[in-house]
Amino acid sequence: MRLEPYTYVTLSMPHADHRSRLMVSFHTNEVHVRARVIDERRPYLAFSTPEANVSISTTGGGPVTDADLTLARDIYAAAARYLADCERLHNQQPATGKATDQTAA
Repeated sequence: MRLEPYTYVTLSMPHADHRSRLMVSFHTNEVHVRARVIDERRPYLAFSTPEANVSISTTGGGPVTDADLTLARDIYAAAARYLADCERLHNQQPATGKATDQTAA
């Protein structure tokens, strides 16, 4: 069974004493990633598909904090691990079975 590329969004809204939770999963090669700085003071990182947008910026939309630096380093490390895993798995696939841009999900 082959799944088409998709974006999955779930919103959980529990009772008043618990936080709501939004989950976004991108299972598509149609993800666009960009990073910019707003007003030369607030960086942001954005992921978008035709179905959803997710952005990350500094705490409270304000100046960069030590916690923001820690998060940015964590994102950088996770992206490096994701790249390494993708490259490793891609290289392990038989040449005839490698997914192309049209079939990758």
